[in-house]
Amino acid sequence: MIPFLKKYKAFLIGLIIVPIFYLLDAIGFIHIPKNRPVEFIAYTIFWGLVIALPIHNFMYLKRKKKTVIRVFCLIILFIMAFGIDSIMKVPDNPITFILLMGFWFGFAYVLLPHFIKKYWKLIALFYIPLFLYFIYLRLFSGDLEDYLKIKEEFPFIIFFLPIPILFFVWVFEQWKWLQNLKAEKAQAELAMLQAQINPHFFFNTLNNLYALTIKNSEKAPEVILKLSEMMRYTIYEGKKNRVPIKNEIDYLNNYIALHKIRYRNKVDIQFNHNIDSNIEIAPLLFIILLENAFKHGLEKNHDDGFIHMDLNANSKQIQFIIKNTFDPNQINKTNGIGLSNLKKRLSLTYLNNYKLDIYNEMNIHIVTLKIFLS
Repeated sequence: MIPFLKKYKAFLIGLIIVPIFYLLDAIGFIHIPKNRPVEFIAYTIFWGLVIALPIHNFMYLKRKKKTVIRVFCLIILFIMAFGIDSIMKVPDNPITFILLMGFWFGFAYVLLPHFIKKYWKLIALFYIPLFLYFIYLRLFSGDLEDYLKIKEEFPFIIFFLPIPILFFVWVFEQWKWLQNLKAEKAQAELAMLQAQINPHFFFNTLNNLYALTIKNSEKAPEVILKLSEMMRYTIYEGKKNRVPIKNEIDYLNNYIALHKIRYRNKVDIQFNHNIDSNIEIAPLLFIILLENAFKHGLEKNHDDGFIHMDLNANSKQIQFIIKNTFDPNQINKTNGIGLSNLKKRLSLTYLNNYKLDIYNEMNIHIVTLKIFLS
């Protein structure tokens, strides 16, 4: 209990406003409405927080000197308004009214500076006519009795009518900011995931090339050329949000050709595709599945192994199925960064409009990826 009181002692200090109010009421500086307790409680809470919050956030305010100065000036303005109103004792004193409007607009600016700067024209459109209407009624509609009669018939609650409108505008601004923040975060994460493809893919490919150079294979230059073409595609096309699906097919065929060079065309690799060439897709999705098929399938058992792929694409969906043999005794317990990358990219790019199924049948590993376009 004691640590709690120490942490929030500023709010206990804020209760000092209660005896201050009664003291000011006793000397006639302010008037406490005895028959309106709710109003008095509201004022007490407000001014208690005005005292408590600066004390509670002293270190923060120490770093925000401009804000402190603005708040201090607003407090002085508020005290001046009540002081003038108490001295002049004129109902709805125009000077007090102007000072209070300045206080509340200044208070709103301290709390929401960017919002006030952006929508100051809208705020002016609401309040300048209302202010001119008040001045006209108060000074030019007749004597004080006429004014009080008009006020009784038509109370000044109209000054509060724009507040709900401005509040909903502010809520919309916060919602839009949050959506933009989520989109920027998703875009940044997607860019990071796309960038991860390059080192992961080329690390494996360079390992293959290294094996060929050790053997002084004549195929090494051809592998380098194929790798160069693939690097060009990855660098330039991989940055795009969408690419023609036929370009992805060419990329996969280059990857297959590269590996066939390594295996001297002795491996069973089949790639069947039936596509609408106008379909576009996020780049470098299928390569991760094909790469895993080589790594966990043919790498372990290329004599009797195979990789079979089927790609179908139309205006409604894209379906990619890849099957490869694997050794159940050499199952990799970890999915690797490639598959994890793919799942995150699919989630960010297609949200819930995809389905990824991964399962085994005997010694055959099967992956089915469906992307729903409509």
